[in-house]
Amino acid sequence: MFKSMIIQYLFCFVSVIAPIGTFAFEEDVVETSDVVRVDDVIKKIEEAYEKKEYKKIFELYNLLAEKGNVRAQVSVGAMYRSGLGVKQDYQKAMACFLNLDTRNDAVAQYNIGAMYYEGQGVKQNYQKAYEWSLKAARQNFVDAQFNIGVMYKYGFGVKQDYQKAMAWYLKAAKQNYALAQCDIGVMYDKGQGVRRDYQKAYEWYLKAAVQNDVVAQFNIGFMNNNGLGVKQDCAKAMVWYLKAAKQNDILAQYNIGNMYRSGLGVKQDYQKAMIWYLEAASRNYSSAQNNIGMMYERGLGVKQDYQKAYEWYLKAAKQNSSEAQFNIGMMYDNDRGVKQDYRKAMAWYLKAAKQSHAGAQGNIAYMYHKGLGVKQDKQKAQMWLKKSKENRSNK
Repeated sequence: MFKSMIIQYLFCFVSVIAPIGTFAFEEDVVETSDVVRVDDVIKKIEEAYEKKEYKKIFELYNLLAEKGNVRAQVSVGAMYRSGLGVKQDYQKAMACFLNLDTRNDAVAQYNIGAMYYEGQGVKQNYQKAYEWSLKAARQNFVDAQFNIGVMYKYGFGVKQDYQKAMAWYLKAAKQNYALAQCDIGVMYDKGQGVRRDYQKAYEWYLKAAVQNDVVAQFNIGFMNNNGLGVKQDCAKAMVWYLKAAKQNDILAQYNIGNMYRSGLGVKQDYQKAMIWYLEAASRNYSSAQNNIGMMYERGLGVKQDYQKAYEWYLKAAKQNSSEAQFNIGMMYDNDRGVKQDYRKAMAWYLKAAKQSHAGAQGNIAYMYHKGLGVKQDKQKAQMWLKKSKENRSNK
């Protein structure tokens, strides 16, 4: 059995090291008896950035920081946090940021919040992460506004509240912040704190997608593929999937494989389907591994090879793919690529059945009915058949 399309939703707490870059410094810096102009230091920093000389960048920022320049102090803390140009040291990073709290610096406050969220140099504490992020968010720092939205959405450090999450996402979205726009789309898509509205979801995804947000690009593809919020257009879906796939999105790569296999939005091409499945499978994506197994089993785009099919199914099954577990059971059941073994078939069917795989449950029922690999038991056969029918009816 092939594994079909899948949709991707966003969960992201922004914890990037922000910002490390050049700033519009104003004051001069005095070093020994020489006057060192800030503009000259900035120019050296810019030159070092072009050459990726992070150690030199750190030294230059540290020079300015020691003379009391706030922006430079933030960057020193950020470089300690990231380990760029200096040995990573969360405690020193935190000390730099805390020293700036008296200046009510939003960037420092944001970084403190992110470090409490990640547990970097401090014990992980979502409540403190919220408190520090809120300080920065109230100063209109967009990354912090988004993170506050995330914390309300998932109940990290605060009581879960979709309406408050939406309010903070909207603040960030007004600043054209792609992650917030995408997650607003998710909330309309799933009906979280708002009435489900695929059209509005699509509109918000599009705002983020044109800014190259990979999750939004994938979701735009999915919605075009399934006619959610827009008229179904598989060709457009492929365009958006390809944009996401170019950013190495594994689900987009997988869905492109599905579209080539099924001939949706493109001419059916099993070989291209296999190429895209292999791309996703190379990153250990179990659904792609399962589908490669199915391609080998059926000889689609490749020479039929039951042994290779089994090997690919096994890769996916080891990751707890119920489809792959079912398919391995079928191979043992039907003497394909492995020696027929009803007991092993039953063992694999049971693994899939525990995940409510209706096909596996139906096959277990048949094996109990016929006494294949197990002692014949009509009562158990009826029990498994009932489970199979219930799962099929619920889909």
